[in-house]
Amino acid sequence: MTFETRITRSPRAYEPERGAEARAALPDLSGASAEVIAGAAGSAPYLHGLILKEADWLPEGLADPEAALAAEIARIDALPPDRIDSGLRQAKRRIALLSALCDLGGVWALSEVTGALSLLADRATHVALRAHVAREISRGKIPGQTEADIESCGGMFALAMGKHGAGELNYSSDIDLICLFDEERFDGIDQMEARAGFIRATRRAMAALSDLTSEGYVFRTDLRLRPDPSVTPVCFAMEAAERYYESVGRTWERAAYIKARVCAGDQDAGARFLQAMTPFVWRRHLDFNAIRETHDMRLKIRAHKGLGGALKLEGHNMKLGFGGIREIEFFAQTRQLIAGGRDPDLRLRGTVPALAKLAEKGWVEREVADQLSRDYVAHREVEHRLQMLRDQQTHSLPTAPEEFDRLAALMGTTVETMRAEIAERCERVNALTEDFFAPGEAAPTPDLSPEQAEVTARWSTYPCLRTARAQEIFDRLKPELLTRIQRLDKPEEALTHLDGFLRGLPAGVQLFALFEANPQLIDLILDIVSTAPHLARYLSRNAQVLDAVIGGRFFAPWPGRDGLIALLTTHLEEAGDYERQLDACRRWAKEWHFRVGVHQLRDLITADEAGSQYCDIAAACVAALYPQVVAEFARKHGDPPGRGAMVLGMGSLGAGRLTAASDLDMIVIYDAAGIEMSEGRKPLQSRTYYARLTQALITAMTAQTAEGRLYEVDMRLRPSGKQGPVATSLESFMSYQREEAWVWEHLALSRGRALAGAPDLMRAVDDFRADLIAATKDEARIRQETTEMRARLAEAKPGSDWDPKNGPGRMMDIELLAETAALLAGSAEQDIYTQLGAGRAADWLTGDEYALLVETYRLMWRLQSAARLLTGEALDPEAVGAGGRGFLMRSNGAVSMEALSEELKSRSAASAAAITSVLARPLPGA
Repeated sequence: MTFETRITRSPRAYEPERGAEARAALPDLSGASAEVIAGAAGSAPYLHGLILKEADWLPEGLADPEAALAAEIARIDALPPDRIDSGLRQAKRRIALLSALCDLGGVWALSEVTGALSLLADRATHVALRAHVAREISRGKIPGQTEADIESCGGMFALAMGKHGAGELNYSSDIDLICLFDEERFDGIDQMEARAGFIRATRRAMAALSDLTSEGYVFRTDLRLRPDPSVTPVCFAMEAAERYYESVGRTWERAAYIKARVCAGDQDAGARFLQAMTPFVWRRHLDFNAIRETHDMRLKIRAHKGLGGALKLEGHNMKLGFGGIREIEFFAQTRQLIAGGRDPDLRLRGTVPALAKLAEKGWVEREVADQLSRDYVAHREVEHRLQMLRDQQTHSLPTAPEEFDRLAALMGTTVETMRAEIAERCERVNALTEDFFAPGEAAPTPDLSPEQAEVTARWSTYPCLRTARAQEIFDRLKPELLTRIQRLDKPEEALTHLDGFLRGLPAGVQLFALFEANPQLIDLILDIVSTAPHLARYLSRNAQVLDAVIGGRFFAPWPGRDGLIALLTTHLEEAGDYERQLDACRRWAKEWHFRVGVHQLRDLITADEAGSQYCDIAAACVAALYPQVVAEFARKHGDPPGRGAMVLGMGSLGAGRLTAASDLDMIVIYDAAGIEMSEGRKPLQSRTYYARLTQALITAMTAQTAEGRLYEVDMRLRPSGKQGPVATSLESFMSYQREEAWVWEHLALSRGRALAGAPDLMRAVDDFRADLIAATKDEARIRQETTEMRARLAEAKPGSDWDPKNGPGRMMDIELLAETAALLAGSAEQDIYTQLGAGRAADWLTGDEYALLVETYRLMWRLQSAARLLTGEALDPEAVGAGGRGFLMRSNGAVSMEALSEELKSRSAASAAAITSVLARPLPGA
């Protein structure tokens, strides 16, 4: 489509005679196109000059603006070395003129205008660098590089930063570049020689772009965004840059790299560098401290530029001033810094696309994002017209009335309307952004009792408040915390628990900043510390898990075991090397553990659902981590010989119910299929291979890394217990289970569940287990040995009044009967309730007995699960405090702790009697 058919608006000619002169230079143009030309030339002296200079080319450009842009880019790409300086300047004139007319006529949207200018900057930078690197290569000044390396600039590249990187380049902007080279292309002294060559090439290329000649200039270039620009050369090694950012990189540099993009030179090297920068830019935890740091930066910019105070349009800086462009950019970028580490979808360079994605993800209200996007576009259009006037790098409105008239004419409006619209937008942008960056004054602290004041007085001595920044944020936060505590039923008790939480925090800035930005988390914290001290201690050691609460999926439906395995597998693949995978797995598990604990504490899920979800997390960790362990082990010792190995979950892990503090019972079974040795750099005998692979798996699960321990692992349920090998061959496992295993071992195997490993081996073990359980058995012997085992357990672990696990008629007693029911009925089911159901289906249990045992077990499990969640230890109603006791009564539908205690005693007594009766009864038909 032509320029003419797409015009939607037009400027007015502030100086009609200049407009007429421009129209006369283009006699073939008429209608709306001629009006745009006259308005542009009659208001903007710079555009007037460009139109006269490019009058022969302009009709062709307006016939098809997109084709004309593409043709100019292709032309400069093919420029010979001796034509580069003048050829680039001609392209700048043409594309600047074309972009301005398409902008003023409404033919291109803002993104297309800035995109065209950014594309020109990309290709011009590449052409200039390529030419001057080629010169150094031809002189032998970049060792080892030949003519074939010219297109990739011998391993050198330029990063486009700021608006250039985002594809949002201003109409008359500098281009901010960082120039680096890939030092891995060079060895020893060659690297220093190459560095010198790249420095010379960079300086000459920048001069080719920015020197003002009789034909103008291409782009002013600014290399000061590079690390420590006062002491570093204009081009230096990637590795040195990485070290700088890792050690002393600042928040403003992180924000700058949101927009960073390779615009010239070696694309592959640049992509590797940006990938290496990902952990620096995108923190894995929600970084709410970035809000304060960005606010401080805003204040410093305003102070340095003298831009503080009330809005005054004369001389107002549309970029850095009150309610300006930078406010909107900071608003989007800061939220991207906060959450982009967890959500790659937020890592967008453009401001308007970033606002849209932030709204989609719930980080910004949709209405706010839409309004700021509209204001951003309008602000940028004013900025562009300021720069079109005289090709000046300015962002400030005029100070003289006649220049306001000129600007309004270029915008195709009246001065009064333009001033009113600009003022309204600036006020609105400031109102929408200021509260986010600058929190208001702290509320007054509520009156405290002497005992409460004594507790709060010691907070300043805790590690989490050792920095001035932490104290500053907490001082604003503390009144709200104390006010909410005073509203609780037991404020002194809640304050004591909060004191314990704060005392255990190793650092506070990030957490306090998160609370300040998300006040709804304060209620959650108080709920946790006043109800579940164990969960509070866990939280104080792993405060980063709170990220998950506001990360988007915390209250989404449970993804299930397969969904969790898929999520964790992807997470581990993105983590990088093996050590990082171990840490990533631990962080991931902590977040999901925390989610289950909070959901249970807030009665969003039942204890049975919590048990299943804890088990899903553990199973996902085993399933996703096992292949990584195998791959790491195989790097040295070769692939697993034969069919490989599998992990069999036992005990509560196999039964599908864990608590917040459960260990994992596992068995590793392998099948070397007759192969005696592995094939690798350091081959091992198959038996040794699988024993050491199992140890590697145990270490991966239990080792204390920087992120803590994943799980404790118990392997004692393997054949021969502690005396047996840590990994059992399939043949030995089957032989042992058929010929040597005790009844208790068959009972334990009734809860076995394949979790990870070679799929065909997992199926083989599952099939064997099912066949073994279904086989004909000595029913009387099983009942007799179960009865004897039950007596030994009662003697060894008699339990206590509030112990739901040990003692007659309690959890272990019912679990033992359920396993026996499954074994006698030949059922391969692992779940306790389903195993009891198998006993009922076989008429071994009556309907009343089945119902009694299921409901009793459910009560015991609720108490056991609550105990592990609240204290991490045995259930002690006095230790859990008022909040914990309230949770126990609420989750069990009890009117008092005394009533709950009576129900526990009566149900366990009835259950014990029922179990005794059932074990004395033969299975019908046996």
